[in-house]
Amino acid sequence: MHILETRDLCYSYGEGITALRDVNFIAPRASTIAVLGPNGAGKSTLFKHFNGLLFPTSGEVLYRGEPVSRANVREIRKQVGIVFQNPDDQIFSPTVREDVAFGPVNLGLDAETIEHRVDEALGLLGIEHLANRPPHHLSGGEKKRVAIAGVIAMEPQILVLDEPGSGLDPQGVENLTAFLKTLPQRFGMTIIFSTHHVDLVPELADYVYVLDRGAVIGKGTVEEIFFEDDLLRKARLREPALMRLVRILRECGADLTTGYSQKEIEDAIAKLIRERT
Repeated sequence: MHILETRDLCYSYGEGITALRDVNFIAPRASTIAVLGPNGAGKSTLFKHFNGLLFPTSGEVLYRGEPVSRANVREIRKQVGIVFQNPDDQIFSPTVREDVAFGPVNLGLDAETIEHRVDEALGLLGIEHLANRPPHHLSGGEKKRVAIAGVIAMEPQILVLDEPGSGLDPQGVENLTAFLKTLPQRFGMTIIFSTHHVDLVPELADYVYVLDRGAVIGKGTVEEIFFEDDLLRKARLREPALMRLVRILRECGADLTTGYSQKEIEDAIAKLIRERT
């Protein structure tokens, strides 16, 4: 059983505007899945269905095999946490500590557990020093980390991030990537994210879905997606720099069949140099 699944999911706004068309999506436990596509492809609309912020016009969303409905949506939201693209949409408390504590407080946890979860989340995101600061005084990148910490403190089974790299400088993106890579193995958490920073995808994703005009037009591994030139053109996506380098190294004889991390690339380059000197 998959931890999250959609079956023939369709959603229409008023006036018959179709935002999602027969979307079939699967997220296994402890996996990291990227959802790519141009602006207006339906990524954010899809994400809002994962924890009942929106409900399908037709089709269904299932969490651990159980349909998400108005009857169980409160419980689902404890397990499926969403971090929106604009952190100002979900940060509103007087201090960072209070904001991160908001979710655990609403779960009805005792004071000791709340304090432990808040401290752990602040530490994981490296923002302990911001605990007593007013959120509206923070930078965009700091606000993003506070928003993520607030969801992490609820200890969801699924973390959904809409454009997690938005508003972050290159170092911030690198730090966030390193952090997200630890979550599936350390906590068994499933990560689902959308991004226009396609260079994040080879580092993070186990599987990729490509949306365009509300429909899935491609799905597969990182290699299957980014080595399919026609699909990239159709979805108006560029090939990540890492994947371009993989192509070049393969043409030079490097044995790179599954690995796309920076370390694996560096090892392949070093091996090629040794063989040719």
